[in-house]
Amino acid sequence: MAQVEKRGGLLRKSSASKKPLKEKVVLMYDEIFMTEDPSKCSPRFWEELFLMKVNLEYLEGKLESLDGEELMKIKDNINCLFQHCIQALGEEHPIRVVNALQTLCALIRGVHQKNKSTSGFDIINMLMGFDKAELCMKNLMESLDSLLCAEGSESLKSLCLKLLLCLVTVTDNISQNTILEYVMINSIFEAILQILSHPPSRREHGYDAVVLLALLVNYRKYESVNPYIVKLSIVDDEATLNGMGLVIAQALSEYNRQYKDKEEEHQSGFFSALTNMVGSMFIADAHEKISVQTNEAILLALYEAVHLNRNFITVLAQSHPEMGLVTTPVSPAPATPATPLGTTPPSSDDEHRLHSGKLCLIILTCIAEDQYANAFLHDDNMNFRVNLHRMPMRHRKKAADKNLPCRPLVCAVLDLMVEFIVTHMMKEFPMDLYVRCIQVVHKLLCYQKKCRVRLHYTWRELWSALINLLKFLMSNETVLLAKHNIFTLALMIVNLFNMFITYGDTFLPTPSSYDELYYEIIRMHQSFDNLYSMVLRLSTNAGQWKEAASKVTHALVNIRAIINHFNPKIESYAAVNHISQLSEEQVLEVVRANYDTLTLKLQDGLDQYERYSEQHKEAAFFKELVRSISTNVRRNLAFHTLSQEVLLKEFSTIS
Repeated sequence: MAQVEKRGGLLRKSSASKKPLKEKVVLMYDEIFMTEDPSKCSPRFWEELFLMKVNLEYLEGKLESLDGEELMKIKDNINCLFQHCIQALGEEHPIRVVNALQTLCALIRGVHQKNKSTSGFDIINMLMGFDKAELCMKNLMESLDSLLCAEGSESLKSLCLKLLLCLVTVTDNISQNTILEYVMINSIFEAILQILSHPPSRREHGYDAVVLLALLVNYRKYESVNPYIVKLSIVDDEATLNGMGLVIAQALSEYNRQYKDKEEEHQSGFFSALTNMVGSMFIADAHEKISVQTNEAILLALYEAVHLNRNFITVLAQSHPEMGLVTTPVSPAPATPATPLGTTPPSSDDEHRLHSGKLCLIILTCIAEDQYANAFLHDDNMNFRVNLHRMPMRHRKKAADKNLPCRPLVCAVLDLMVEFIVTHMMKEFPMDLYVRCIQVVHKLLCYQKKCRVRLHYTWRELWSALINLLKFLMSNETVLLAKHNIFTLALMIVNLFNMFITYGDTFLPTPSSYDELYYEIIRMHQSFDNLYSMVLRLSTNAGQWKEAASKVTHALVNIRAIINHFNPKIESYAAVNHISQLSEEQVLEVVRANYDTLTLKLQDGLDQYERYSEQHKEAAFFKELVRSISTNVRRNLAFHTLSQEVLLKEFSTIS
């Protein structure tokens, strides 16, 4: 007996003597693509159609093959198919519902491909007709909401979320997707929250639900009132917030794991992560890159949660096993897809790594500005073990993972900022990221000063990193000035030292810590002297950097006063005691003995900063980021998630 092959909607016998036979569903599709109403000759046409297994490839391909004029000729049949799909969503038998959902996905994607051309038709009119669009979308959203909230099939819920993601990402710029107006009016926000708060649903669908919510929040967020933004900002249900946190944590932990595996293969590269709750900053020189998909969609979801909902910060207190904390979560963590939606494919292009790093630093900025978040980060009774990856470097040994100290979480944030500072001094200098990094440190210090929090932290590591950064800026002055205003960053670094000098006695843990600050400034006085010489040279010239350099000159006044006050006294002490090189303790002894005669100027505004504002400063960045995520979600849906095999096995008991 001749074997039967299936290809592109055709049933083909292996014998070449027979013409290929088309599947019945393909024949029915062909009828839809005629100008006549297919139900005229076959009254049960629509009923039978949704019993047929959907051929996505053929249906989408057929739609894409027609030009705009040809498609407009069958608009009535497309409208009819769309409406019958929505009606089928209310059927009791799940096979019909599955096929209707699949058909809607194919219709939306297929018509979208035509919409990208200059064919001049409107996607809403093509799918539904303007006159019926409002009712169609109301019925569709109500049906999807019911399916998502019901206790029925998890596969159906999964397909509902895929359809919604398909609908949301039908255009690269989601704010130009007019279909989403109906998704705003007929909200599915509560259904998304229900998935996140219910452990079984969250394990199955949490990832898709979080990505969907992140995208919906970004629809016309600057032009109109977005109900998803309003509702997300006031969520206070602990189970829901923790559920969202678990989904994000699992996805970022998976990224960490993949990176670690790749790193062990290559034994090179760089990765920094603030636990599984903040994600990754992933930038390296070209020869060191390790390619792992960056999960921008999940980082965006974390950002929106932190930025919009101050209650979300409480999920940072939840323990996760990969953080090595005291307790483990009660419910299992949700699964992350093998190829997660919204991930950026590995590439040699640094742009996405820069975007991910920038987004992580923006997240940390929002946290560092929030009073409640700071209270939690600095709470001595809330101690965490955080294993940060440290890049192998020639001048330091690889840190052992064992015996990690239990400390307030702010110590991990500061460690991460120090790690970022010391590992990114490269030719392609990421100036914007460095500015954000220093701003995070500054905002944390402002909180410590304001609330008189004496944090037991190895501040010397930060001071050393900042001085090395200044040395890098000076060593590469010519190259960097061709691209960046390095004086903005230099001023921020100098003012961090001024914060410690002026207010350190209110937040440094012990008097000896303040002494160590002075020791470090005196020990590294040559770097500060060189910086002063550089900015003085540029501030006395009539060049473009005159004003910027002049600000640094004035900011150095107290650092120079400390150096000029103590250095002669240290030299005198060494001469009197016939010591060629003083020990640290001997220098500190001189410092302690001569504080009284030191005169410093009071500098204003050191503990002030401009608060983060997305709309005024970052709107362009987020628009481009969301566009990238939308494109990747659509790509991953197209290739990985709409196979019917699992669904049909689940519903194989058709009567």
